[in-house]
Amino acid sequence: MTRALIVVDVQVDFCEGGSLAVAGGAQVARRISELVAAHRDRYDLVVATRDWHVAPGAHFSSAPDYVDTWPAHCVAGQPGAAFYPELDMAGIDVVVSKGAHAAAYSGFEGNADDGRSLDQVLREAGVDSVDVAGIATDYCVRATALDALAAGFDVTVLSDLCAGVTPATTAASLQELESAGVVLGSS
Repeated sequence: MTRALIVVDVQVDFCEGGSLAVAGGAQVARRISELVAAHRDRYDLVVATRDWHVAPGAHFSSAPDYVDTWPAHCVAGQPGAAFYPELDMAGIDVVVSKGAHAAAYSGFEGNADDGRSLDQVLREAGVDSVDVAGIATDYCVRATALDALAAGFDVTVLSDLCAGVTPATTAASLQELESAGVVLGSS
């Protein structure tokens, strides 16, 4: 079995102090870095996704509903869009950017710098199983895991390496993932 780790949106704006901070984001960054440093041999490929908003239109709002519209965040080239400093990028093989001109929650909606989709990146590496970790459990982690499952990959969400927006939406998302066939695991 060829396995990949997908690290979802561990960016400055989603960690403590960022414009859309998720409690526990900094700890997730540290713990993912520790996992990759200690157990890189578990993974044939490590991919990091990121929100990279150029002009996302209605995704940004001055009066956000925090479901479909959000305050400005992860603006391409700005400090908030950077990967969180405690996420060690040395172990990351490919970066996939999403959301340039519209909302994009799943890493499968993005592309690497060379234009390949996340699906292409994984398939070209012969990946058939993915572990998913990152921010936020109830949004981009959820969407990425569900799309990976729909694309035919075996999917495990490393729930101890995720941070969610609220306890209620996180619990509901984990239940939805498990019901869909995603394995809930830990690092």
